[in-house]
Amino acid sequence: MQPEVGKIYEGKVTSITKFGAFVELEPGVTGMVHISEVANTFVNEIKDHLAEGQEVKVKVLSVSEEGKISLSIKKAEENPGRDRKQGSGKGSGGGNSSGKYGGNGKNSGNGKQGGNGKPGQQEKVPQTPEAAFEDMLNKFKQSSDERMGDLKKVIDNKRRSPSRRK
Repeated sequence: MQPEVGKIYEGKVTSITKFGAFVELEPGVTGMVHISEVANTFVNEIKDHLAEGQEVKVKVLSVSEEGKISLSIKKAEENPGRDRKQGSGKGSGGGNSSGKYGGNGKNSGNGKQGGNGKPGQQEKVPQTPEAAFEDMLNKFKQSSDERMGDLKKVIDNKRRSPSRRK
């Protein structure tokens, strides 16, 4: 059997390494799940998420010319945080709540109160790992820009001041 790319299969974890896990889809057909494809969160130890003999659902990402099968567990699972449709009942509230596509998950600053009917309070929006990462990245960029601006001011002041050496 040659697995189809994009299709989801049931498999059994046959072995675990530092970089991933090998999953047998059927006798004689084995693919590998890279450590980055095990979970939607950071995976430090793969053994914290998988065990040998465990049954898992995997999605076939690719099949190389040599017959190597690349698998993903995180893409095989239905992730409600990725559902972008409003009113779907999956809890995401329309998808991305931060970054360049939307607000920051807080009041938008348009003078209206938040959706909970209490002025001055912000509505809690469940964050996906991607949104949390974007928030952290934006905070880092902002603090980095501030530090770089301060550093440039100091350097400019040093260049402008006359030398006091004799």
